Amino acid sequence: MAGQTFAELQAQFRSIWPAVTLRSIGDVERTVVVVHSISMDIPDQLIPISPAYEERFLCLVLSLLRAPRSRVVYVTSQPIHPRVADYYFSLVPELDTPEARSRFETVSLVDGRKEPLSRKLLTRPGAVERVRRLIGEPEVAMIIPFCMTADEVGLAEALQLPIYGADPALNVLGSKTGSRRLFADEGVQHPIGLDVRGRGDLAEALAEIRGRSPSATSVVLKLDLGVSGLGNALLDLTAAERDLEAAIELEDEEIDVEQYLALLDEQGGIVEERIEGDDFRSPSVQLRMSPAGQVDIMSTHDQVLGGANGQTYFGCQFPADPDYAATIAAEALKVGRRLAREGVIGRAGVDFAAVQRDGRWEPYALEINLRCGGTTHPLFALTSLTDGAYQPLAGEWRTRNGAVKHYVATDHLDSDAYRSLTPDDLLDVVQEKGLGWDGEREVGVVLHLVSAIAVAGRVGLTAIGDTLDEARQRYYGVKAAVDVAAS
Repeated sequence: MAGQTFAELQAQFRSIWPAVTLRSIGDVERTVVVVHSISMDIPDQLIPISPAYEERFLCLVLSLLRAPRSRVVYVTSQPIHPRVADYYFSLVPELDTPEARSRFETVSLVDGRKEPLSRKLLTRPGAVERVRRLIGEPEVAMIIPFCMTADEVGLAEALQLPIYGADPALNVLGSKTGSRRLFADEGVQHPIGLDVRGRGDLAEALAEIRGRSPSATSVVLKLDLGVSGLGNALLDLTAAERDLEAAIELEDEEIDVEQYLALLDEQGGIVEERIEGDDFRSPSVQLRMSPAGQVDIMSTHDQVLGGANGQTYFGCQFPADPDYAATIAAEALKVGRRLAREGVIGRAGVDFAAVQRDGRWEPYALEINLRCGGTTHPLFALTSLTDGAYQPLAGEWRTRNGAVKHYVATDHLDSDAYRSLTPDDLLDVVQEKGLGWDGEREVGVVLHLVSAIAVAGRVGLTAIGDTLDEARQRYYGVKAAVDVAAS
């Protein structure tokens, strides 16, 4: 007998949602299958740390296992280092028990090739069957993905489970061109710009932007499917008049201009005025759309950008500046409600540019990320360890006890010198220096990307404090200790 189709599985999701919601703590037997598959093209320089990226949702496991009849099946390309698993359970002592650990199962494919995790799993019937057996027959079960593609649809159908993500047919809403159209439809302020089908449209598009915004001095060119800012390029308008291609300054230093323009011809993109002012910030809003159509503002962040032209995501601080946090949350809510009407399920982010002019902050929506992102796992860490919620109107996070919390987080604490350290070394340093998590005060540092330190000299962390300054101090305390250990 044929199984249910993806559409049929998702249609049933609404009825079971109250029981499987991530904050459910009722007496419902549920199983959550976590498959953090980055099922998209990623730059070659990120390939060595792809297995470590797949571990970024381990903090989510702590939140899920708090429900006494919940189980988690966590799928990865490479085996999770035993001490890394021990580390996460140690963050919540009441879960560091044989009973809680018995409800956490891992499935490793032992395959580090450059291929999405979901696709690797689908090509291994034995592994799929192993996951099925681990799921058993709970009252409710679901898959949590990182993003949604045809691979995730295939996985949902293979396991006959609904998935907390949108039909890939809706991914156009998260493209650069789709984002601009949605912003225009919903009356969300965004920069002056145009869609471009390829390099042949650039000269005319730049001329039109100059005509519509005579004060513009530069523009941002974005590939339609670019990720983490690496698909962006800057163009000085004056230089572009002399030699358009020579004026293109790429964010991704691993490719050249001709390769970039070939990608533009292939996928299209947008070009828009670069927003400038007396001060500039890059905030974002994280949304959650439920199968029932409910939209929640999960967080606001100020993103930390770096890279060749300051377009690459490096980290964030939470929450966003109160001077504009409520404003961007309200604008993002318009986006979220439209996404929900379109049938989007799961997490999404809306990136903004906020500029200060004459002492007043003005936000411009830049793009929609129809997936989890760099701000998702730090929020999972805060949620799992403090059991609180974001208050959008106040622009602050309050724990179950009413305490306000802040954090700074990064996926890019890196140095070539760190390659001399193993995951055990890193965990030893944090433990011996007393730089980890203080459960009584609910402050401290939570590590992620631990397994990337030896292969790529990189580690990630979320530093939580009662104030932003305290969070920063804890962040730099870990950095200083790791620097010393590596030297």
